[in-house]
Amino acid sequence: MPESAAPPQPDPLPDLHSLVVGREAMACRFEVVFNAGEVPDATGLGLAALDLVDEIEDRISVYRDSSELARLNALASTGWQPCRSDLIALLGHARALHELTGGSFDPAAGSLVRAWGFLRRQGRVPDAATLGAARERSGMAWVEIDPTAERVRFTRPGIEINLGAIGKGWALDRVIDQLRLAGVGSVLVHGGSSSVRAMGVQGPTLPGRSGWRVGIRHPLRPGRRLATVTLVDRALGTSGSGTQFFVDRGKRLGHILDPRSGFPAEGVLSATVIAPRAADADALSTALYVLGPEGLERIAPAGGDIAAVLVVPSRNAANVRVLTANIDPRLFALEGPEGVELARVV
Repeated sequence: MPESAAPPQPDPLPDLHSLVVGREAMACRFEVVFNAGEVPDATGLGLAALDLVDEIEDRISVYRDSSELARLNALASTGWQPCRSDLIALLGHARALHELTGGSFDPAAGSLVRAWGFLRRQGRVPDAATLGAARERSGMAWVEIDPTAERVRFTRPGIEINLGAIGKGWALDRVIDQLRLAGVGSVLVHGGSSSVRAMGVQGPTLPGRSGWRVGIRHPLRPGRRLATVTLVDRALGTSGSGTQFFVDRGKRLGHILDPRSGFPAEGVLSATVIAPRAADADALSTALYVLGPEGLERIAPAGGDIAAVLVVPSRNAANVRVLTANIDPRLFALEGPEGVELARVV
């Protein structure tokens, strides 16, 4: 899952009261946040939403041999394998995002994740032969999807799909869909704070109030908020390597890999993407972390429905540089100017 160096959190305004239903899932804390007193049986609806997250984890986890995805990884190189329609749709959408991002998001790079030891959080530098073999066994180019017959096959042995960079967001989208069908008008859901989706309004509907306010944490200063974003029926995904990394010969190597080169991505502190759906926000934030500043116009072109906030090192080692693309200035505010250099790109 995209692990946030700058996770957002609901902003507790003084006049707002929330009811929070949470549970551990997908190696993080999932929470459903309601406006207190607004939704009848909010607790029951929240628990049902978390049950859905558990069900999705059972199906797409690469850590459970019994999961639908684990079975696919084990057998799809031997021939066509049946696949449920919603997972077929997700894989098809993941392919479209792979193409949109020029290959910087690649859910079929599981062999690379395994080679670097990040699958078990035991980071290590693979030798040249191991890395070369993993690169040969990676890539959506080797995945064939037949949506009509609802089946998938891999055209090269050793391909592994890992939905870590899109799975939490997909789960949040499914949760929002379920809650909307149940009549909920306002709610915020998040997985590990790095994947967030909001619907409706935080607190009572009053003139001038819209959306849900979430914070983006400073990637270099624990406990400090870098910026506040108001999500108006939007999702937010943040990718970074703030906690999952290892040091080799004095060099810090993070868990987000560039699937095109096979090496850890470098040069970015955190990447945040705001999109209509959480699956897109998660996947595109991972791609932007890999692409860096040159990827802003690809990921968040002016006039589109995607926005981005990229945090990179500054020439002044005490500062960070914040690049924004397609951000509505009414919905974005830096928390403090000291140590932050803001540049609007597109």
